[in-house]
Amino acid sequence: MNVLFMTISGMPQYNRHDIYADVLYSLIDRGHSVYAISSNQRRNGQSTTYTEENGIHALRVKTGNITKCGAVEKGISTIMVKRQYIAAIKHFLSDVKFDLILYATPPITLSDVVEFVKKRDGAKSYLMLKDIFPQNAVDLGMMTKDGLKGILYRYFRQEEKKLYAVSDRIGCMSPANVEYVIRENPEINPQKVEVFPNCLDPLDLRVDEYTRRDIRGKYNIPLDKTVFVYGGNLGKPQGIPFIIDSIREASREKNAFFLIVGGGTEYGKLKAFIENEKPRNVLLMNKIPKEDYDQLVAACDVGLIYLDHRFQIPNFPSRLLSYLQAGLPVLCATDLNTDIGKIAVEHGFGWWCESNDINSFRKNIQLAITADMNRMGEAGYMYMEQEYNIEIGYNLLEKFCGLHDEHTLVI
Repeated sequence: MNVLFMTISGMPQYNRHDIYADVLYSLIDRGHSVYAISSNQRRNGQSTTYTEENGIHALRVKTGNITKCGAVEKGISTIMVKRQYIAAIKHFLSDVKFDLILYATPPITLSDVVEFVKKRDGAKSYLMLKDIFPQNAVDLGMMTKDGLKGILYRYFRQEEKKLYAVSDRIGCMSPANVEYVIRENPEINPQKVEVFPNCLDPLDLRVDEYTRRDIRGKYNIPLDKTVFVYGGNLGKPQGIPFIIDSIREASREKNAFFLIVGGGTEYGKLKAFIENEKPRNVLLMNKIPKEDYDQLVAACDVGLIYLDHRFQIPNFPSRLLSYLQAGLPVLCATDLNTDIGKIAVEHGFGWWCESNDINSFRKNIQLAITADMNRMGEAGYMYMEQEYNIEIGYNLLEKFCGLHDEHTLVI
């Protein structure tokens, strides 16, 4: 089977353990051919290239800048991507007939590309829905449904509906995502919407006590405190004002220490807060190599998940998996619509509060400090192996493509 994977992010890498690379290499390991298209942004100063890399036929298409740029430039570049991808497919992949098209949001503007390949090859299309746009932008006040910004909203909402319509199957990250998509898009046949969780080929990233102490010493992290770690993007979706409030509140707990590792559009605000107020219970680090990050997380005690309380869409951050693989329970401070906190609480590996309720957050800090970390971490690790294993995603694709009789796809 020939599989076409499309993204505007970086090309999936063989040695990079993430929710896209693991899906693609699970296909390759079972004899399928994978072709991946990604954007080669203007700032890189490179033209379109087509190579084979570790089993993936990699087509990097020259596009405008999509990330780390202004809103206008990002919007124009995102709209132009579909034409650029179609032209690249015609030029470089004219002799390849695809059986399956895989793609994830963002962006929502690839519907024309999907439709082109479907009509040309008779391929099936599977959307891995990781982002619900433009509603998320409305939730954060970055876009409105009326006025001048309403024009943009209506355009992108139309693009969103086109993408859903051209998708033969829509895989959502959690049950709350499924309910939201069906409720807000009544024209969609509910039978084509299912849970396709963020999933990985599980790794045991837990460390022993000796390694834990060694890593904490390397980064000057206290050995005698409960360390709460956040790793990932620091942008508007994470609700930086509440992160700042939570650090202030946790400073009242002498046994709590915060480690923040990441970067993003709001990183400067967090850095300025720390430089101005100099809280003693926090260490802010910029991005570090993934291998170092994985070990650093495993040397901590509790993983933090933040989402802005204004969200009406049910986000489900994939950073949960990095915490569970490291054997950490999680403290989720989120909006009311996501089910990530509910899942953590119900399955015994975490705590939850709304991300505008600082008193509840502090109570959860206190509960975590006195909790049985090993038991909760083990519960989370077991849950990850059962519910977020790459086998689940792969078998969903197997069933969707009707390959039961041709392949045995059990890991």
